[in-house]
Amino acid sequence: MKNKRIRWGVIGCGSVAEKKSVPAYQQTKGFEVFMVMRRNKEKAANYASRHGIPQWTTDAKEVIENPNIDAVYIATPPDSHKQYGLCVAKAGKPCCIEKPMAPSYKDSLAIFQAFQKKELPLFVAYYRRSLPRFLQVKKWLDTEEIGKVRHIRWLKTKPPNAMDLGEAYNWRTDAKVAPGGYFDDLASHGLNLFTFLLGEIEMANGFAQNQGGLYTAYDSVTGSWVHKNGITGEGSWNFLTHHREDVVEIFGSKGKISFAVLDEAPIILENTSGKKVLEIPHPQHVQKFHAENIKNHLCGYGTHPSMGESGLHTSWVMDSILGTL
Repeated sequence: MKNKRIRWGVIGCGSVAEKKSVPAYQQTKGFEVFMVMRRNKEKAANYASRHGIPQWTTDAKEVIENPNIDAVYIATPPDSHKQYGLCVAKAGKPCCIEKPMAPSYKDSLAIFQAFQKKELPLFVAYYRRSLPRFLQVKKWLDTEEIGKVRHIRWLKTKPPNAMDLGEAYNWRTDAKVAPGGYFDDLASHGLNLFTFLLGEIEMANGFAQNQGGLYTAYDSVTGSWVHKNGITGEGSWNFLTHHREDVVEIFGSKGKISFAVLDEAPIILENTSGKKVLEIPHPQHVQKFHAENIKNHLCGYGTHPSMGESGLHTSWVMDSILGTL
């Protein structure tokens, strides 16, 4: 694919595709978003018209089997990732799948093995691995600005929103689609980022509850883990609190790094030299660098930081914390 224009087909064009991802693909040199699919005919046509995309359909098969489509981006809720992912692998095309990779480690493994068998590139949309804000955190860690890393902890809380309190359907809190609820949707970003920053996790456990009874999925999760290099970690995610909080702290032998995974916040370095606070804004379309790294990978210029293997590992960590392995 080094010297050709890569045409993408997109399955699912809901909220994540509106601003975060598809415009980023469109702005990547050498990429073209050629076709989108959504089950609702009117919404599919409207999306294609507004985003200047040549073709649309209500049938995912038309995207996957279209000879004009070189690669497929799956942007649907996670319960359909396995179905579509296996079809893309069978069609012999590179693929990017939204996170989490699937609702379970078992399904994630099936997807991973299908692409591995065909020797096809499989990317997972953990785009924080490509964002300058978190690359700066990694640089501080790699240069031992806080000495040897000992421990990481993350507290993520938020109050129920209108959908949680009402009767409108939300796949993010449907246990059949996302067993961990917002933990699946939000905590996956952080857990994946932590393995990027600190290395793979070898042990993880935790417990999950439904404290509020607002929906079928879990609303409160607490976990702990150990990275292969001996760094310990802990996390608490509660989606019933009166306030919103998103704080990560990485403790080292000579200092501390603080940042937010999901919220807009500075990254803070504290060590023997003092305190450094950096504001590093995200791009307008947050998957910009993620998409550019996909292009570089497909053209033979390096390896993407978020491949199927790391996405699979995150699914294993999440299931370990939820106790569903």
